[in-house]
Amino acid sequence: MSIITISRGSYSKGREIAEKVAQKLGYNCISRDIILEASEHFNLPEIKLVRAIHDAPSILDRLTHGKDGKISYMRLSLLRHFQKDNVVYHGLSGHFFVKDISHVLKVRIIADMEDRIRLEMQREKISREEARRILRNDDEQRRRWSKYLYGIDTKDPSLYDLVLHIRKIGVDEAVNVICHAVNLEIFRTTPESQKAMDDLLLAAEVKMALGDLGANLEISANAGMIEIRQGPKSKQLTHTEEIKAIAQKVPGVVGVKFIESIQTDYTNPWHKM
Repeated sequence: MSIITISRGSYSKGREIAEKVAQKLGYNCISRDIILEASEHFNLPEIKLVRAIHDAPSILDRLTHGKDGKISYMRLSLLRHFQKDNVVYHGLSGHFFVKDISHVLKVRIIADMEDRIRLEMQREKISREEARRILRNDDEQRRRWSKYLYGIDTKDPSLYDLVLHIRKIGVDEAVNVICHAVNLEIFRTTPESQKAMDDLLLAAEVKMALGDLGANLEISANAGMIEIRQGPKSKQLTHTEEIKAIAQKVPGVVGVKFIESIQTDYTNPWHKM
């Protein structure tokens, strides 16, 4: 039992690989599901959230309910799926939410630009120049989104356990390699790694429950005990009792404690998880 995350660019065969891996292993395959769940939760058209993700992070600022709430909910939704285990996820950088969970196999799929251009031209019936422009723009928006959320570059190979170049290695070969890798002992779920996943999910549940009060807070969980760290410039310093009361109502929380203020980089919303 494990989790596989597949990071990919457009027209890199990543979706096809993810679906075939899930079918071969008998795992659930998720991607668009997260957007649909967030769309329903916030009562917003799916297209608005899709554009917010793929066009530019700043668009989230212009949607009602605030960007932090939407990001928090999409993270929470993804972790709920991950907690069930036996999942293949392909999408926009969601694997960094679980970067420290040992039973997650993180895969990056890459493809030659010329091959991607050819597929874009065939699908959209457009010129080579237009296809290249579209792909470069898409790659840049994905890079900006990951920089915004995590402060990292998704093209950095050190972030992955496995990087596959779809050229000499085809789709079926890539599927076989991934299925073999995920069955290695190091990627199997253990009681310790499952506890770590449960702790991540509980912290995310608390973050979501706090709403606006959770902004600029770093929240962690350990066997039901919630630790909340507040930055020195946080506006929540006068709301500790309210924050504690809300957190204690979240199922699974057995206690809440506040940790001494720390220096935090507030330009990155997940540095204040």
